Amino acid sequence: MSGAAVVTVEGLVVRRGQHTVLDGLDLEVGPGVTGLLGPSGCGKSTLLRALVGAQRTHGGSVTVLDHPAGAAAVRARVGYVTQAASVYDDLTVSENLRFFARVLDVPGDRVDRVLAEVDLADRAGDVVGRLSGGQRSRVSLAVALLRRPELLVLDEPTVGLDPVLREDLWRLFHELADDGAAVLVSSHVMDEAERCDRLLLMREGAILTDGTPDAVKESAGAATVEDAFLGLVRGGTA
Repeated sequence: MSGAAVVTVEGLVVRRGQHTVLDGLDLEVGPGVTGLLGPSGCGKSTLLRALVGAQRTHGGSVTVLDHPAGAAAVRARVGYVTQAASVYDDLTVSENLRFFARVLDVPGDRVDRVLAEVDLADRAGDVVGRLSGGQRSRVSLAVALLRRPELLVLDEPTVGLDPVLREDLWRLFHELADDGAAVLVSSHVMDEAERCDRLLLMREGAILTDGTPDAVKESAGAATVEDAFLGLVRGGTA
């Protein structure tokens, strides 16, 4: 991995009841767009919550931008978008953004800029509760972008979006990375793997392989990332 680590995870353990979701997980995330790919239920969301300090852990450590995950010193430098939209349904798109801009002490001119970035400028006056699921998710993304985070953590951000909007969002993710942000994107859609600079393929709480899309395919002798993943699951090596 090139560049200094933005996230370092060492021996991370997370349990839910009697079930161990993550058992001694180690990984690093650096600059660029990193894809965390794997089937639903494999532990991706749990890992992302741990990175932003929203998940109770039972062992190991998570360091983000040289601070413990969730520390006050790092909160303003991390943007997090959950699968469920985290905005107010009874406010308009613009009202949501202006409210969060005040809470986050962000200049008001950032609102129009992020609305344009997520392609919602023409929906600024619409009540969020009347938007589609994909549009509501983009409002949440706009909130996360208000502070221009150094680390942007995105949990399934393209679910329910049409191909054109997916393409636009991936372009935005790379623009943010080109500006210096580390972008970590989770997905269970393997065809999105080719859009990433680096891949972490995950299954049952473990990282199966880590590398560029081309390196993952080459090491597995596979034509696609999905074939490489299936080969790993069935006992191949990478």
